[in-house]
Amino acid sequence: MTKPTGPLSGLRVFDLSRIMAGPSCTQMLGDMGADVIKIERPGQGDDTRKWGPPFLKDKEGNDTDESAYYLSANRNKRSVSLDISQPDGQKLAKQLIAKSDILVENFKVGGLAKYGLSYDDLKDEFPNLIYCSITGFGQTGPYAPQAGYDFLIQGMGGIMSLTGEPDGQPMKVGVAIVDLMCGMYASNAILAALHHRNQTGEGQYIDVSLLDTQIAWLANQGLYYLTSGELPPRLGNGHPNIVPYNVVPSSNGHFILAIGNDGQYKKFCHFADCMNLFNDERFHTNQNRIRNRDDLYPLIGEITSKHPSEYWIEKLPPLGVPCGPVNDMKGVFAHPQTQAREMKISMPHPTAAQGSVDLIGSPMKFSQTPVDYRKAPPSMGQDTQEVLEKVLGLDETILHTLKEDGII
Repeated sequence: MTKPTGPLSGLRVFDLSRIMAGPSCTQMLGDMGADVIKIERPGQGDDTRKWGPPFLKDKEGNDTDESAYYLSANRNKRSVSLDISQPDGQKLAKQLIAKSDILVENFKVGGLAKYGLSYDDLKDEFPNLIYCSITGFGQTGPYAPQAGYDFLIQGMGGIMSLTGEPDGQPMKVGVAIVDLMCGMYASNAILAALHHRNQTGEGQYIDVSLLDTQIAWLANQGLYYLTSGELPPRLGNGHPNIVPYNVVPSSNGHFILAIGNDGQYKKFCHFADCMNLFNDERFHTNQNRIRNRDDLYPLIGEITSKHPSEYWIEKLPPLGVPCGPVNDMKGVFAHPQTQAREMKISMPHPTAAQGSVDLIGSPMKFSQTPVDYRKAPPSMGQDTQEVLEKVLGLDETILHTLKEDGII
């Protein structure tokens, strides 16, 4: 693997996480240069390896063991097969932890204690270790013992009450947004803990949960309720505090009109030759447009339907009126801005049909320590021998015995 050059190069992460929240956290750390050692149970591995189709195709056109879901969150990691349920596996785990700066895990509360790998088991032996636990509900409270999944938390945490058409059923977000946001909060917390350790030499425990994360990013909608005591209405694609800010019809489909203030609204009305909608007292200010949104949107739709989406998308932004397309995935990755920002990348992969795999790039752009893409998502256990030889100094005889015993 190419030597990391990112801002976290020199740090090592012992990754006991699976599914999405933990892997998305450790992928971010890996993108920034950390050496991430992903621990997988021999013969089983990360659950998301099997979450397909689609799967990555090999040179013969057959499915590999890497699902698209798995590929989305596991680059820049080394996979080590290690059975931590066995005493010898626990011993190896502790030896690797001794060489690590950060441990990330997403077992159920108390799940690692039976293996001697809980924070309480490790904190005295490794006082500078940053130990991050990601769970459904956190380490405390009546729901702490329960498993949490993104869909459940989207429902419990309120986002589904805000998503969907006003008269439709509650709707989840189309990606595992709670998992992803939880991974971002976890990586942020880890970076803060690293800063603290740099100043004091002291490690610490980090407790991050899916439910807490979901509640935290209710943001203005959560404050709508806390401030007014009223439940925020479900508005489909509309915005609770800005109008017009919605998907609107065109002569050949739809586009997004995202007017954020009265000045932009005036520019739109002037260009669209509908200044009557600006001068009308019902629509003259954003506050009034919010109160009269149901009257305004049909009138705007009559105007925007006169021209194709491309007309509005080309003409309005140069005037300072935000609007844009509703892209499908093909449109997203074909978009010139996506390409200019290198948000689609390709990495060498030994079993992929073309010898490489396409992945989504990192959004982090550093001027001095850029993100580096060193290693495609690994096959299960791909790096076991390399890590145990180079990190722990184990020889071939010991490795052979560990394999024979089912430890690795």
